[in-house]
Amino acid sequence: MSNDMSNDMSNDISNDTETEADPRPGRFERMKVEVVSGGTQAVEPPAEANQSTMIVGTLAWVALFVVLAIMSPWMVVFVVGLAVSIMLHELGHFWTARKSGMKATQFFLGFGPRVWSTHRNGVEYGLRAIPLGGFVKIIGMSNVDEVAPENERYTYRQGTYARRMWVITAGSVMHAIIAIVLVTGVYATAGSLAEAGEVSIVAVSVGTPASDAGLKSGDVITAIAGVPVTTGAEFRRILAATRPETPVELAVVRSGQELTLSAVLGQSPLAADGEVRGYLGVSSTSEARVPMSLGSALWEGPKDLVVGVGDTTVAIAKVINPVTVWGHLVGTNDDVMTRPGTIVGATSISSDVGDQDGWAGMLLFLAGVNLAVGVFNMFPLLPLDGGHAAIATYERLRSRKGKRYYADINKLMPVAAVCVALLAFMFLTGLYLDIAKS
Repeated sequence: MSNDMSNDMSNDISNDTETEADPRPGRFERMKVEVVSGGTQAVEPPAEANQSTMIVGTLAWVALFVVLAIMSPWMVVFVVGLAVSIMLHELGHFWTARKSGMKATQFFLGFGPRVWSTHRNGVEYGLRAIPLGGFVKIIGMSNVDEVAPENERYTYRQGTYARRMWVITAGSVMHAIIAIVLVTGVYATAGSLAEAGEVSIVAVSVGTPASDAGLKSGDVITAIAGVPVTTGAEFRRILAATRPETPVELAVVRSGQELTLSAVLGQSPLAADGEVRGYLGVSSTSEARVPMSLGSALWEGPKDLVVGVGDTTVAIAKVINPVTVWGHLVGTNDDVMTRPGTIVGATSISSDVGDQDGWAGMLLFLAGVNLAVGVFNMFPLLPLDGGHAAIATYERLRSRKGKRYYADINKLMPVAAVCVALLAFMFLTGLYLDIAKS
């Protein structure tokens, strides 16, 4: 970059963000920069965390893990895995920014007030009070981010299009790498799920026909009313097709012994209005893990993830539809595939996943979460990374004859405000649903 371009850009930015007599940015100006760039925008950020904040924040983080450990050790495993994933996401941005000649000044886990921080080689590393993500602060993300003239050449906005895209997509790429490593590792060691040729009971709900009949977790169902069953689909189809109040005999294998149990089916609570559908009250599976070679795992793992990317993209597109979210909020939509979720719901699910499938299931669940986060993060919405990628692409398309075009983020703030409102609506709705329907 030439010095002339850097000076011109610095002048443009100072004109865009110029204030009156008070050099400190107002609340609205700070909000704009926070939305677009992230991180602390104070002129002189504190050298260390406030002592009272450090004590309260540390106690809050410790209390979080104590509560999770009491509820389920698998929840602790999930949250730790998620925290590591977040740090690797931010490391992707940090490393590529440094390699691209950009200046990163902050690297934090969490948001809000500092709990702890340290300074190394011009970068502040630390922990913040609200455990809902993390961030890396790269200077000069847009024209609303004020930068000293001597640092202009180290800004994100002065990078080439290729370098900016490399930096901004690095977080999602890291999520993809994490997912590939986890899925491939599980496939190569524990194996992938495949039909086992028998239906096993995973859990029995209390106060249901199954519990009244004496079914237990671990039982294998070989036949219903004399009809053999070898897959979960067959098992569920026969149950659904049997009228409620019908007595049925269940052929069961328990610890190697053959048993015959009798159950009177009830009406399924999941049936639509007017639908007659038999209900036993169990969760079951007919799948088991089949080991595979490392070569097969290296092929099957990424292949499954490619399919997962497509499915996840379609699902997220449905979830971010405000009409869909509103339907879940008022109770007119009960499709779990389009229901917004949060870390609260995912943490709750992780307990069941760990109990049912152990470490293999937990690692695959973390892989799925990483895949979803990586895909969602690349949607073209500010303040997501995909929003910055869209802006970089727009600037590239508007540039002509070697003259760089710079987008005025101030003009995009109404759009950014709508995106933030949509994301907040999704988060709050998902949080309510995760708590109310857990």
